[in-house]
Amino acid sequence: MQNNWEPAGAAEHRRVILLGSTGSIGTQALDVVDGARLADGSPRFTVTALSAGGGNPELTARQAVHTRAEAVGIARGEARALRTLIDDAAAAAGVRGYRPELIVGEDAATAIAGWVDRNGDPADVVLNGITGSIGLAPTLAALESGALLALANKESLIVGGQLVKQVAAAGQLVPVDSEHSALAQALRSGAAGEVDRLILTASGGPFRGRTREQLQDVTPAEALNHPTWNMGPMVTTNSATLVNKGLELIEAHLLFDVPLDRIDVVVHPQSVVHSMVQFVDGSTLAQASPPDMRLPIALGLGWPQRVPGAARPCDWSKATSWTFEPLDSAAFPAVELARSAAMQGSTYPAVYNAANEEAVHAFHAGRIGFLDIVDAIESILSEHSADTQLTLESVLDAESWARARTNERLAFISSSASRKDFK
Repeated sequence: MQNNWEPAGAAEHRRVILLGSTGSIGTQALDVVDGARLADGSPRFTVTALSAGGGNPELTARQAVHTRAEAVGIARGEARALRTLIDDAAAAAGVRGYRPELIVGEDAATAIAGWVDRNGDPADVVLNGITGSIGLAPTLAALESGALLALANKESLIVGGQLVKQVAAAGQLVPVDSEHSALAQALRSGAAGEVDRLILTASGGPFRGRTREQLQDVTPAEALNHPTWNMGPMVTTNSATLVNKGLELIEAHLLFDVPLDRIDVVVHPQSVVHSMVQFVDGSTLAQASPPDMRLPIALGLGWPQRVPGAARPCDWSKATSWTFEPLDSAAFPAVELARSAAMQGSTYPAVYNAANEEAVHAFHAGRIGFLDIVDAIESILSEHSADTQLTLESVLDAESWARARTNERLAFISSSASRKDFK
């Protein structure tokens, strides 16, 4: 029996550029790169360039030496200091003669995204693991280079919207979020016209089952105590508020061209079923695996082919139970707020994301409460007005306005004797 659905051809070596190398996605991506081999035993992936924010330059230097990346970028720091750290890391590893090109500054990730190696070749794959909408310019640069873009930076697609889709060639954009990777895999089982609904699963975060009243006094430490995933502060907090699921709803709409009213969210605490596609004949296909981001990262790097041994599978020899329950939109209104922002289109999703990022920073600084995060997003969206064509400039302008306006409102919350005055 011939498997017509199987991708043709053998796996081939790919040159990879890694953006956000010191973050959760970046470090796990390097695990995948280290372990992936071709049939002849040679490396399946080679990192030709990498970039990081600059908060952990020692790790960046060790990663550079480990991968022998030809170019290394950091958004914050000094080139001389980074060069010294790389020289020290090389000496400790017994590596001689390693002198990568260094790019330092706020545009470093954008420059690295379009990097051409010493042979004049662009990367085969760019993995964007940056957190936040600052990943938009690197996303556009990666797409313009012609490389396959493995996108973990959902915010760049959400705020860029059609701007990003217009730059992307057919098949050039591959999702790395576990939910969207699951959808992409399930969608290969049917034609576009056969898709009825997309079902995004959510763990429910650390506060699943709580009412809005019970969320009033949540602390930053509690918000960072995610029951399933190990992520950075922003994404972990977004998972606690369900803002992350709201962002993922917008991302699914943009990636797969499924109308917003045909995308559902269901709570699945075990986080084993990563998302599902319901087809018009009543069939629902789910992608299941133990929670491990190395699987969608590996699939993003190797797409459309799988990377053997990327992550462990489910153990079917052990009894297990999976549960599903509806989302409590009264306690967690962020998802429906995101749906509304996406339906308004234009720069509304960018404002949703920017207001959230500022509010999350304020929450962790102890200036506002947990419920104020989503309340702030709702308030700023209600003030926003946009009827202009979506361009990079209009996105940046809307974000700048949203951040400034959000901080004005949050300053009022901090100084107010009663948060009831906020709305």
